[in-house]
Amino acid sequence: MDQRVAVIGAGLGGMAAAYDLAKAGKDVTIFEAAGHVGGLAAGFKEPHWGWTVEKFYHHWFASDSHMLGLIKELGLDDQVLFLRPYTVMYYKGKFYPFDSILAALLYPGLGWGINKIRFGLVGLFLRLSTNWKVLETTTVDAWMRKWAGKKVYEQMWEPMLIGKFGETFSSQVNMAWLWARLHVRTTQLGTFKGGFQRFADLFAERLQEMGVTIELNTPIVSVQPSDSSRLGLQVNGEKRMFDQCLVTTSPALLAKIAPSLPEDYLKGLLALKSMGAVVMILSLNQPLSTDGYYWYNIPKSAGFPFLSLVEHTNFITSAHYGGDNIVYIGDYLEVGHEYYNLTPKELLQRFIPGIQSINPQFKESWVSKVWVNSTNYAQPVPTINHSRNIPTIETPIHGLFFASMSQVYPWDRGTNFAVEIGRRAVRLMMHCM
Repeated sequence: MDQRVAVIGAGLGGMAAAYDLAKAGKDVTIFEAAGHVGGLAAGFKEPHWGWTVEKFYHHWFASDSHMLGLIKELGLDDQVLFLRPYTVMYYKGKFYPFDSILAALLYPGLGWGINKIRFGLVGLFLRLSTNWKVLETTTVDAWMRKWAGKKVYEQMWEPMLIGKFGETFSSQVNMAWLWARLHVRTTQLGTFKGGFQRFADLFAERLQEMGVTIELNTPIVSVQPSDSSRLGLQVNGEKRMFDQCLVTTSPALLAKIAPSLPEDYLKGLLALKSMGAVVMILSLNQPLSTDGYYWYNIPKSAGFPFLSLVEHTNFITSAHYGGDNIVYIGDYLEVGHEYYNLTPKELLQRFIPGIQSINPQFKESWVSKVWVNSTNYAQPVPTINHSRNIPTIETPIHGLFFASMSQVYPWDRGTNFAVEIGRRAVRLMMHCM
C-alpha cells in the first residue's frame, strides 16, 4: 500500500512539502484548522476587488530563490510581478527616502562624515560576509555599537530592534539575525498577479490534481505514536492512522498536540520566544499620501501608536481594488498586549492621531472599511548562540517531523524560507521511510 503522510498546516511551507511528497508517490492529506489555504500569507477579497489583499502585508524579494523556484516549477512564473516601491524613515517630524545608496547619503539622521562612512562600511561588510556563525555569539546591540558607532546604532538599528522585539527582547537579539536581513534583501519587491491568496488557491488546485487531499476547518487534537509504529491523529472525534506526519505550525502548538514528545524536546519547544503581531487594514476613499511612498518606518520613540504604515496601493495600483486605497498599519507586540482585545473601531481611534501625523488632512470619514488581523506567532526571537536552540526537524517520536519558521534561522521568517524548510523536511522524511 502507498505510505500515508499527514501534513498539518496549509501554509506555503506545508503545501510545498505536500507537493514533493505527492511527486514521490505518497498518499498525502493536509489538515488545516482555518477555512482556507495560505497560512499567514492568506488574503481576502471584497466583491468589487479584482485582487485579494493579504491579511498581513507580504512581498517577495528578487533573491527569494526557493519561492520563485517553486513558482517556476508550477509553471506560474509569468504571474509574478516585481516593482520598485519606496521606503522612508522618520526623523525629527519628517520622512526621508532610505532605500538606495544615494538616499542613505542624503538622509540627515546620520549626520555627515564618519558616521555615514561607518554605516556604509558596516552595510558592505554584512552584504559580503558569509560567516554568520561567528555573529550569533554577540548581540546586535554590542556589535553595532562597536563597529557602526553609538550614533549610527541608536539612530538606525536600535529603533528597528525595539519595534520588532519590544523593550523586553530588543537587546537580546543576536547579530546573525540582522546579518541575514541585510545579506539577501533587495529593493525590488514582488507579488503574484491577483494576490498571494490567488497563488495559494492555484497551488492547492494543483495539489488536488496530484491526488493530495486538503481538509479545511479541521484542527488536529493530538498526534500519538501507536503500537504499529504508525501515528494516530485525533481528528473530528476519530483516530486516523498515518505512516508519517509533518507539523508546520508553531512550536507551542506542536507541544500541545504531541504531549508524548520527550520532556527535553518539549522544554526546547516551549523555551522558544516569539513576538505576535496586530495589523489593521484600512480601505480609504482617497489616497492617504501624496508623495507615493509605500513603507513608512517609524521609531517607537517618536510616540506613534504603531510601528509601521504601509500604503499598499502605492505598490499595487488601486485599480485592482475597485479604486479603493489600501493601507496597512501594524505593530509587533508581546502576547497579552491590549491591542489584541480592542475592537476594530477602538483600535482605529487609537491610530488616528498617528495617521494624522503622516497626513494632517486625514479624517475618519476617509475610511470605508476596517479589518484587524492578529497572531501570537509572527516573529521568532533569536538570542545569543540561537542555533543551539533550534528544534530538530526529525522529532524523537518515530515518523513525526516538524518544520516551522522558528527553524529557518538565521534567515528571517517569510514564505521563501517556509518553502525551503518544508522541502528540506521532505528530503529527510524520504530518507527515513
